[in-house]
Amino acid sequence: MNRPLDELRYFFTALGYFTRVPVPRWVGFERGYLNAAARYFPLIGAMVGGVAALVYLAALRVFPAGVAVLLSMAATLALTGAFHEDGLADSVDAFGGAYTREDALRIMHDSRIGAFGAIAIVIALALKWQALAALPPERAAWIMLGAHAASRAFAISYLVTLDYVRAEGKAKPVAQRMSLASFALALGFGLPWLFAIDWRFACSTLAVLIVLRFIIGRYFVKRIGGYTGDCLGFAQQVFEIAIYLSGLAWISF
Repeated sequence: MNRPLDELRYFFTALGYFTRVPVPRWVGFERGYLNAAARYFPLIGAMVGGVAALVYLAALRVFPAGVAVLLSMAATLALTGAFHEDGLADSVDAFGGAYTREDALRIMHDSRIGAFGAIAIVIALALKWQALAALPPERAAWIMLGAHAASRAFAISYLVTLDYVRAEGKAKPVAQRMSLASFALALGFGLPWLFAIDWRFACSTLAVLIVLRFIIGRYFVKRIGGYTGDCLGFAQQVFEIAIYLSGLAWISF
């Protein structure tokens, strides 16, 4: 068994699954790779956030902050294929338009976007844009990186505690129960970026995320008995926005 080579395969599997970045052909593909790759999800988030920060800082040399933020957001949407935003829209459509568990799962599975989902995407993108545009440039760049990484770490925390509720699904290979060791590695990839900004800000933000994680997890269990891949996308978007708003609130005091 070549452990370093296996870990490299898992990393590239995560990169190929969660972004549109091409991966080397030698990596191959096995469904079992996807569950092991989940631990690298926050690291992929840090890379996406790094791209966002670089685009933002480069655009600031030419454009005002609001335009620079929009360009950085466009870069991340292109890089990820709006993977998580799609989960947000599907989840809000399902939870907003369904009364039963079965209806919610059916609506999530529908590729069409409804009014609830469209409104959720508009509000989510607007909150990101306005919060980041209001932050000082250096802090905004760091928070982009930290938010993309930490939000993904908190999203996959549901793999540790909740059950995947579909018999089959695109996220099924990813959604096996995650071990505590793998989750600890994911936290190592996802959380240090927040502490690089300010340890006091990081601690207060983590407290906010922990409360949100509990509330969202309880809601998932109440409505559908666990989570789906769309639910993870929904959670990631909520956590990311919460970090941006926490960053803006922090400098307002």
